[in-house]
Amino acid sequence: MSEIKSDQDSSQLIATDLYQSRDKIYVRRIKGYFRNLRFFGGLFLFAAYFGILWLDWDGRQAVLFDLPKRQFHIFGVTFWPQDFILLSWALIISAFALFFITVFAGRIWCGYTCPQSVWTWIFLFIEEKTEGKRNARIKLDKQDVTLNKILRKAAKHLLWVLVALVTAITFVGYFTPIKQLLPDLANFTAHGWVIFWIAFFTLATYGNAGWLREQVCIYMCPYARFQSVMFDRDTLIVSYDNKRGEERGARKRGIPPAELGLGDCIDCDLCVQVCPTGIDIRDGLQYECIGCAACVDACDSVMEKMGYEKGLVRYTTENSLEGGKTHLLRPRLIGYFAALTIMIIAFSTVLISRVPIELDIIRDRGALHQITADNLIQNNYLLKIANMTEEPQTFSISVSGMEGLKFGSSQSIVVSGGDSATVPTILLLPKEMNTLPTNKIEFTIVSDSDNRLKTTEESRFFGPANF
Repeated sequence: MSEIKSDQDSSQLIATDLYQSRDKIYVRRIKGYFRNLRFFGGLFLFAAYFGILWLDWDGRQAVLFDLPKRQFHIFGVTFWPQDFILLSWALIISAFALFFITVFAGRIWCGYTCPQSVWTWIFLFIEEKTEGKRNARIKLDKQDVTLNKILRKAAKHLLWVLVALVTAITFVGYFTPIKQLLPDLANFTAHGWVIFWIAFFTLATYGNAGWLREQVCIYMCPYARFQSVMFDRDTLIVSYDNKRGEERGARKRGIPPAELGLGDCIDCDLCVQVCPTGIDIRDGLQYECIGCAACVDACDSVMEKMGYEKGLVRYTTENSLEGGKTHLLRPRLIGYFAALTIMIIAFSTVLISRVPIELDIIRDRGALHQITADNLIQNNYLLKIANMTEEPQTFSISVSGMEGLKFGSSQSIVVSGGDSATVPTILLLPKEMNTLPTNKIEFTIVSDSDNRLKTTEESRFFGPANF
């Protein structure tokens, strides 16, 4: 699509293309302090992602999101759909933690721990090992099709697909036991939906980390769009010291830049070459910057070779760049920290004090009450008992709130670990002891082996009206 504009000086029509095709970014790998942080941080995340699902806990996969049974098993604790509020709470805490980190240090999450960034660095590493360093890759792409080019490209994409496939199988392994999933895949007996999701996540990983890369960060990620509203003049961001660096220009080593009327920046463009999103940090703060500090490592290496002080590009604040004082403790940051601390304490308290059993009471909808041949008032209930522990439990059932109530059914039930059971329950009351048409009662269940596993639920006992 094009837009037609009028050039007032030449009185000519100029066609401007509103859709710019993507220019491939050839990222140069650089060594340095922040690169090491990204490497070891990514190594930890990889070890956690690929390793946790192989851990066993009480004879079960340590982390397993069993959707068919609607049970989430996380290190010995089983969460049910009834615990959805806890999941919501955890997500809110995560959001506030992200807000706090953003106010303090910008998009540091994106540069160091975001899965898109971590997997993209892995894919870039594979690309360099198969096609060569940055200049070699540029030269290779400009060459005509040759056997060498085909083999290098094929090796790269084959390794990309392999990493994507392992990533997808691991992801599905958190929802289907991994020790059952792998033999099923090897024997071609895996369920069709399992195959579908593995194929889907393989394609998504291959496309996002291999082809889209910075497009995900710039155009698809919503965080890139709203994170700037959380910045202030005291937020730590990767910045170029314009006062120190300008004017830019090439020079020989050993000549003081002041003698040439230049700043410390030698205009080598190395900071641009190492940027995974292809921006020039010297143009100022840009929403495309993911805060990975690759440009800091690149610039520091050049400053070291030139004999200049490091830090021309560094983590700093707008106030510091302008010669002012940075205020680390400020109302917004303190507010996020206070809210985050309160929520974490409250969430931990609820989680620790959580009783891993649940009782739901459903009354017989056919009749509010019945009169038996023995002149007793009968009420029927269904007690749904969920045992959210890992061990089978024997529960005793009792009722309170009215005198004279007795059970016409069993008062004991065995419920397997991580399972639920429905108990038909009958309550009986002599007709002469009924004084009101409806009375509040309370059912209580308690484990015979652990009296801490106890919960109470309210219900109603109905009888005929007495006048």
